[in-house]
Amino acid sequence: MSGRRNLIWLGLTPEPERELPATVAALRTAAPRMTDAPAEATEAERRRVERLILHGTQHGWLRYLAEVTGLVTAVARRTRPGDRRAALRAAEVVLDHHRMLIGLPGPGYDRTAADRSALERAVRTLRTAPPDGDRG
Repeated sequence: MSGRRNLIWLGLTPEPERELPATVAALRTAAPRMTDAPAEATEAERRRVERLILHGTQHGWLRYLAEVTGLVTAVARRTRPGDRRAALRAAEVVLDHHRMLIGLPGPGYDRTAADRSALERAVRTLRTAPPDGDRG
């Protein structure tokens, strides 16, 4: 690892590291409930997040969060099956992270503008939509 590696992005918040493995595993496996996600999928997601944090770059981390945004927005639009509560939790965590980027130097905040907009729409949809079993 280079001594020049920019690590400032690691100080934002621990919530993504703590919350995303289980929620993303549920979304990737289209589990009907977060608790139904296979344990190995959650562990694989935890390892991926750990690798990104320990050995990755801010650019790689933001790419990962963009993937999460894609999963969340697909569940919100109902173009992908999945636990809407897991999608909401992931959306809130990533949105909070992206909003905090404004305090860091570099292009991270501007780079995530489209994802912030998509996540804000997804959060509104997921908070107001009827539960999966009650579509009206």
